[in-house]
Amino acid sequence: MLSATNKSRLIWACRRGMLELDVLLAPFVEHEYEGLSPSQQQVFERLLECDDPDLFAWLMGHQSSAQPEFQAMVEFILERNQIRNQR
Repeated sequence: MLSATNKSRLIWACRRGMLELDVLLAPFVEHEYEGLSPSQQQVFERLLECDDPDLFAWLMGHQSSAQPEFQAMVEFILERNQIRNQR
């Protein structure tokens, strides 16, 4: 289970310099992160270490990540956010 401190740390890491990234990443942590496998959590945390322009390009569909695990996580984030927004 994710501690309140770790969840706060992750939400803070999701606060980026671009609003578009904030509105995609923070809700994903709030609603989906705890349901990820430990390996998926590690990929997500490593994804947050990427530069904002790269994250923006990947999450907006302008580019694909050269790293398959990052691209899979980006697609999962977008899918889960879309499903949640349709409810």
